[in-house]
Amino acid sequence: MFNRVIVLASLIAFAAAVPAPQNAAAAPSSSVASSVVSSSTSATSSASAAATSTQSYSPLSYSYNQAYVTDSSMLAEVTSVAQLPAASIPGADQPAAPVISSQVTGITSHGPFNGTATVTGAVSNSPNGTNIPSLPPNPTAMLYDPNGELNEQEPIPYQPAGGLGTNGTEPVYRVQSDFDYQSILLGLYQEWIELDLFHNILASFSTEQFIAEGLTESDMFLIEFMADQEVGHATLLSNLLGGPGGATPQCTYNYPFTTVREAFDFTQKLTRFGESGVWGFQSHLNAREVAQLLDQSIATEARQQMIFRQFAGLFPMPVWFETGIPQSWAWTLLAPYISSCPANAKRLAWQNFPALTVLNQPNSARINATQTGMNETSGFGPALPASDASAKSAGDYCVGNNVTGADCSAAISQNRSIPLSYPGRKVFLEWENPGQLVGPNNSYVTDSKAGTPEFVVWVTQLNVTYSPLLNVSLSNGSNYGMTIQPDVATYEGDPAINGTMFIALTDANITYTAFNLSMINPHVVAGPFLYQAG
Repeated sequence: MFNRVIVLASLIAFAAAVPAPQNAAAAPSSSVASSVVSSSTSATSSASAAATSTQSYSPLSYSYNQAYVTDSSMLAEVTSVAQLPAASIPGADQPAAPVISSQVTGITSHGPFNGTATVTGAVSNSPNGTNIPSLPPNPTAMLYDPNGELNEQEPIPYQPAGGLGTNGTEPVYRVQSDFDYQSILLGLYQEWIELDLFHNILASFSTEQFIAEGLTESDMFLIEFMADQEVGHATLLSNLLGGPGGATPQCTYNYPFTTVREAFDFTQKLTRFGESGVWGFQSHLNAREVAQLLDQSIATEARQQMIFRQFAGLFPMPVWFETGIPQSWAWTLLAPYISSCPANAKRLAWQNFPALTVLNQPNSARINATQTGMNETSGFGPALPASDASAKSAGDYCVGNNVTGADCSAAISQNRSIPLSYPGRKVFLEWENPGQLVGPNNSYVTDSKAGTPEFVVWVTQLNVTYSPLLNVSLSNGSNYGMTIQPDVATYEGDPAINGTMFIALTDANITYTAFNLSMINPHVVAGPFLYQAG
């Protein structure tokens, strides 16, 4: 039984995971997505194409190795250490499920895209409306009495009544809707960049440069192992998307860092929105089996984010809760760092909002980040790292400072005496107008359906908080404004605005919570941006 579970989790694309009649009936058509990939003139699918969604699934050309293999050298090592024949070690003589990517250890092609896109815009057909109406709670949600008693008959001993997917139905590990497909596809784009990024950090800097940051070769191996984890994550998500026909290949990327510490700061930001992007949608997936496996991969991503905070000399986990963000927020944050993708890459349906930048982003490379000036960042995009050069030129560089509370060298934990930000801080903002080309091959277009910006929304932990947008002005085609960092808490003793969190501009201050935050999208003017609160 154990081996069968492994097969189901590893080879989602094979019919063995699903009874054939069920697979045929449940398989969504790829016509809407594939019509955009194959088109050289339009990114918008027609209504007639969308109407073919009941047709059988037809795989596209992208392929990868799906042959089971046995690593004979590893098997020999296992039997040698155990002093047992392979037949006596459970599972040792069974081939492992394949991964979809070879390990790239050198510097691959990186840098900005210089060309013209043949396809532009997100995948779309004919939307029913422009926003989702707010409705009252589900009337059945308030019926259960949490009185400490069993209110319904147990189906079997030791199992209370209720739950989803608990009635004995065989699990089906595949996406079940357009929402599922596009969400997992976004997740795969995220896993691919993380795989490349972790390898690129190791290939871009010498062992001596890592040691200068307070790290060892064992720490470098940890980064390599995290890249290995991304191979597994990319394989899992590719299989959940239906295998080669539904998955998308790796792309080419462009990164904003120039030093080891900047690389760590950028990576802790990128893994932050990668993790938060999944927390934002996983509970809404039609396929709860997919959500289960996704949670088991994103829990690993959370550990990666904490490790890169430690490498960057930040306090490893300054919050009580991690936040979730909508898919369009995650895609807006990710897209600027993807230079180009192959022609057979699958396109996304999520929105790219206009770019937002915090001009006085707290510089975590400073001993006293409250003295951060304007533009003390390196590179570009919504996750750009704090600038080492700015901190050094100010005589305030914290790496190697070796003073308790004022050091930001890599460590298990650094508890700074001076916080990076504080309630009441003036936060200066700049944002673009819609219509800018972004993402792979410059083939996506920023868009906003919102009105005039009036508020800054702070999304952190369990909280969605607004502050007024002040002093709005226009200069040389860019928009500027200012807001005041709020003073709010999740619970007593836990300042909500902390860690690496998210801000955006909105035209209204409507109340949203963690579960329905995606309803804010029609009101987003620009952003999000990753604010380094702590």
